[in-house]
Amino acid sequence: MYLNKAILIGNLTRDPELKSLPSGIKVCSFSIATNRVWKDKSGVRQESADYHNIVVFGRQAETVAQYMKKGSSILVEGRIQTRSWDDKTSGEKKYRTEIVADRTQFGPKGTGMSSGGSGGANGGGAPSSKASEEIDSIEYPEEDINPEDIPF
Repeated sequence: MYLNKAILIGNLTRDPELKSLPSGIKVCSFSIATNRVWKDKSGVRQESADYHNIVVFGRQAETVAQYMKKGSSILVEGRIQTRSWDDKTSGEKKYRTEIVADRTQFGPKGTGMSSGGSGGANGGGAPSSKASEEIDSIEYPEEDINPEDIPF
């Protein structure tokens, strides 16, 4: 049995690039950074970052390009693939390892900035009181759930 599965959670290191194949299928490429923190033998905290190239096809590609931007958090599930080609200018063989995503899931949105990215009327320092009220309150449904309505 063989398995080629990658699951990553990280932040975009650049804005996604959306392109189209000659067949019309949309392709979105971006990269994410994943961080690792550990303590070495002497107890000192160490950190390292790894960078991963991601490729998404079809409708998911359009969605990622529309809603994600540099710094956004994302979960990517897919397979690892290495492509090779001959460089036109130097003639040498080039390689690129990337994750071909089968599924993407957006992470939490940042709460400190408005959708325009300018920080809003309060100067961008802290979220407005209205935004923090929306985050702190949870709206529960009025009706009770009947266990007989659950299909399993």
